[in-house]
Amino acid sequence: MKRPGKPDTGNPSVRFDEGSESDGHWHLPFNPSAPAYSTLGFPRTCAGELPNRPGFLPLAVLTVWLGAGLGVAHGEQINSLLGTKAGDEIEVGGVKLCWCPPGRFRMGSPRNEPERRPGEDQVEVTLTKGFWMAKYEATQGQWKRVMGKLPGPLTAELPEGDDYPVGNVNFAEAEAFCRKLTELSRQSGDLPKEWEFRLPTEAQWEYACRAGTTTATSFGDKLSSKQANFKGKPYNGAEPGPSLNRAAKVGSYPANPWGLHDMHGNIFEWCRDWSQKLPGGVDPDLYSARSTATLNRTGDASRVRRGGCWADDGWPCRSAFRLRFEPERRYDHIGFRVVLVRP
Repeated sequence: MKRPGKPDTGNPSVRFDEGSESDGHWHLPFNPSAPAYSTLGFPRTCAGELPNRPGFLPLAVLTVWLGAGLGVAHGEQINSLLGTKAGDEIEVGGVKLCWCPPGRFRMGSPRNEPERRPGEDQVEVTLTKGFWMAKYEATQGQWKRVMGKLPGPLTAELPEGDDYPVGNVNFAEAEAFCRKLTELSRQSGDLPKEWEFRLPTEAQWEYACRAGTTTATSFGDKLSSKQANFKGKPYNGAEPGPSLNRAAKVGSYPANPWGLHDMHGNIFEWCRDWSQKLPGGVDPDLYSARSTATLNRTGDASRVRRGGCWADDGWPCRSAFRLRFEPERRYDHIGFRVVLVRP
């Protein structure tokens, strides 16, 4: 009987030798002191109790052992994606990410915050699961690597370049990017199936933007265009800075306390929620809540966008500021950033 090719364990340190012609199996040389065995937890005392050739594991036994071991390894892979402290960094699928731990915060703005707008009334939010937020806005380079052709035209204000944010992208296209990035990352072995890339909820976005702060921005109660890419008047008397009147390369401005860049200014970012009254409570997610969404004058519902952009003054770049936008529309100053979550 023709034997199949040698089994592939996915571990180059695991070597197979042929069994005898009579048993027709592949066998794994058993070395109880080898790190691969002790890592996967095979009992060292069983070496003398195994049948067939001395010092070798029959494939049937190996299958049980590897199945258990790989299950442990898979669990370790899942747990390895859990950060230990705010701002921990990893890279998955070519995207740099910062850890946002579980926690509680007050979403929205206090009534005495300068330049606050309607719809920012504060609510208490509890996020029971930590998540990874992209360190930067999604870039043109990442889009081309994952999706191919850019989703919309470049403009004088949105220059071409792999390190510039991707803009002119509608909501469905941003979601498609997240799905494709998830698929590619799983195929490469970077990402266990229990985790996925998606757009952030509005609560996740503001929680990550605030990064533990309670002030109007993550830099305090003022905002200078030396700290974020916007044009025009600085927020609340901050020091004036440059006005680029265009997008900047991601990461050109200081990070917030959790290592996230451009949460204020540069380009607006899609969130997954339908636009309506600020959601409070535990793990709010209004992705499917179209029936309760606030409708515009034409009767259409909108998704949420956050963060401000290069075309704004400083005040729309506040942590609590929110705008709505019809999901099928696009604009050069609207992009997104991904989160990595375990639903």
